[in-house]
Amino acid sequence: MVSKISAGIKVSVEVYYQPDYSNPLNNEFMFAYRITIENSNAFAVKLLTRHWHIFDSNGEQREVEGEGVVGQQPVILSGQHFQYSSGCNLRTEIGKMHGTYTLENLNTKQQFKVKIPAFQMIVPTKYN
Repeated sequence: MVSKISAGIKVSVEVYYQPDYSNPLNNEFMFAYRITIENSNAFAVKLLTRHWHIFDSNGEQREVEGEGVVGQQPVILSGQHFQYSSGCNLRTEIGKMHGTYTLENLNTKQQFKVKIPAFQMIVPTKYN
């Protein structure tokens, strides 16, 4: 697991290879990731948008932007957390992702960004 704290928000990521949804013969590798977003600020926040940078080990890069996460724009109260799972497909056995969330301070209505730490996606056989 990797974690990063920025602007009072801790983002933690756990990654899992999905062999049942992968097809190595067609260069299709599926990974799932679980993200926990913890709010240690004295105010509630709303997650507005996400912006991902995705890299395959063959040099290909993608960017994904959109509203919320998994169809939600969750409100995270002070001292609380929100957790969700999603996935990413790669064309290679090794890749990485990182990004940012745009959040809104629900007291002041000011928006701010928090960093999603870089995490690697590696097919387990590549560890040997």
